Amino acid sequence: MSSTMRAFVLTGPRECSVQEVPVPRAVAGEVVVEVERAGVCGTDVEFFTGAMAYLHQGHSAYPMRLGHEWAGTVTEVGEGVDPAWLGRRVMGDTMLGDRTCRRCRRGHQHTCERRQEVGIRGGRAGALAERLAVPAWSLHALSDPVDAVLGALVEPGGNALRAARATGAGAGDRALVLGPGTIGLLTAMFLRAAGAEVHLLGVDSLDFARGLGFANTWTRETLPGSPFDAVVDATGAAGSPALAVELVEPAGRVVYIGLSGQPSSLDTRALVLKDVTAVGVLSGSPGLAETIAAYASGAVDPRPLVAATVGLGDVGAVLAGERIGGAGPKVHIDPRR
Repeated sequence: MSSTMRAFVLTGPRECSVQEVPVPRAVAGEVVVEVERAGVCGTDVEFFTGAMAYLHQGHSAYPMRLGHEWAGTVTEVGEGVDPAWLGRRVMGDTMLGDRTCRRCRRGHQHTCERRQEVGIRGGRAGALAERLAVPAWSLHALSDPVDAVLGALVEPGGNALRAARATGAGAGDRALVLGPGTIGLLTAMFLRAAGAEVHLLGVDSLDFARGLGFANTWTRETLPGSPFDAVVDATGAAGSPALAVELVEPAGRVVYIGLSGQPSSLDTRALVLKDVTAVGVLSGSPGLAETIAAYASGAVDPRPLVAATVGLGDVGAVLAGERIGGAGPKVHIDPRR
């Protein structure tokens, strides 16, 4: 086996290349995975532009290797790892807590103050590479119906599942999702699977969402006055958190999963006077296993979201905003290309 592999390396804002880097080795407690698919997401774009807050808070630094939505096959196991993992198809949790602090011990390792995040935080190399090293405890096995495409959609799906669950919406409820991007559309899919009447609000063409079977798609100008029992903000707009509270019914729920590049203004008097419950969702970690099950059963099928699958050499163009492939919001990378 070669001692080097190809990986996408970000060396500064808008500075990147595909480089030959050392192949990772499975240290004690970890495995090495041959990456078959890796998704590109908005967080990766923020690192590419230099806008990501972690860069300014000391949690991340260039050079770095991106990629936290991935699927692949275990090719090597380290000391203390069950050899049964060898050859298994897997995806992995992005959030790697220290497993010793109070938050980790209480089952909230995704909020650990000392956490690493694969391809994001703490120097943990990501999946835009031919191989990836991660702790064995972070793995989730993929069942046969969940191929590499679906496997690389589990991480964003876990976020969306948690957002949908946080609304409490089901049969007889009307839910509005702000922002028809990847997370917004996945959230809409999980809400639909739960039996809710789903509405989507965007700023321009919503033909793609309609093609996924979401007939109730609106702009701000066309949004009907129907009551919404729950509103999910999956945008990056600073004004959306306040809009969500404005649009939700009294005693309803608002869920925040989108992050703005600047502080949002929200009058908490509106929350109190409408008796609204507000929930923030940071990570898909607690929802990964359920997401895999939902994909395996066919209850949720996110395949149409993938507009194209390209190689490592195309990552820079994707991050720079070049439109590749079809109308879907997600681009996948096959590092073997």
